[in-house]
Amino acid sequence: MNTGFAEAVAGFATGVVVLTVRDGRDDLGTTVTSFMSVSLDPPMVLASVSTTSYLTEVLTRQPRWAATILSANQRALAGRFASEGRPSARILLASLPHHRGEHSDALIPETGVAALECETRHILESGDHTLFTAEALATDYTTRDQEPLIRVNRRYL
Repeated sequence: MNTGFAEAVAGFATGVVVLTVRDGRDDLGTTVTSFMSVSLDPPMVLASVSTTSYLTEVLTRQPRWAATILSANQRALAGRFASEGRPSARILLASLPHHRGEHSDALIPETGVAALECETRHILESGDHTLFTAEALATDYTTRDQEPLIRVNRRYL
């Protein structure tokens, strides 16, 4: 079992995650509030993305992506990645510490609670969302000194 993965998702029931993917020369990303661990062996997660979003189309073509579990002090970043008509993820992260994931080539913000690089294994349409079940290929980082950003009933806790 991947120890870093277990640390990254331990006690993390739900929260705010920035999901990023590289599509050719462009970098895309969105804020998701439906993200969870589904298996420790193999390490797997599930992300729910609006079926009508362009990101869903890209994720069906690009199986490798990154998920950054945001910290409580990253509300502004969550808002940037949630806004309509948002620009490229490169622009959204330009003023913040970030890097490219070794396995996904996706942009990863460096100040979250944890970051995972994932590869989609199953795709399932469910109502107005598409569920991406993915194997965590690598734990990019985990921190113990950050609280996760949680959103309930359309409000941050």
